[in-house]
Amino acid sequence: MNQMEFLKSLDQDRIIAAIDTAERQTSGEIRVHIQPATRGAEIRTLAERTFERLGMTKTVLRNGVLLFIACEEQRFVILGDKGIDEKVPAGFWDDIAARLTARFKSGEFTDGIVDAIHSAGEELKAFFPRAHGDVNELTNEISIEHH
Repeated sequence: MNQMEFLKSLDQDRIIAAIDTAERQTSGEIRVHIQPATRGAEIRTLAERTFERLGMTKTVLRNGVLLFIACEEQRFVILGDKGIDEKVPAGFWDDIAARLTARFKSGEFTDGIVDAIHSAGEELKAFFPRAHGDVNELTNEISIEHH
């Protein structure tokens, strides 16, 4: 599936709404980034570079989360910033990742992404509850990188 087909299959408004809903319960900042393929690079390394490039290391609590998707390969990485990694147990993202993998295999891309975002918000609120006057530090728009 090429990137255009993947993007057409997504309900981007639903995904952005899910980010908004999730961020109402946590101070964590969630972003979704979609690009065509890893082009032979290590997907985690690409995700880390993208995390930096999107300015996600600039949150006050270092609690950004990136769902990085290489859509042509139907692969993804869930990446949390160091503030999250310092607080959450090992394997924190494993359950969310396993469910998202199953959804991707079934071609349920929007549902899988929305579920992953809601689950991330639920999990993060225990470690990063939303404080009064919380500011949305990062845009909720989906970041899309073309070939």
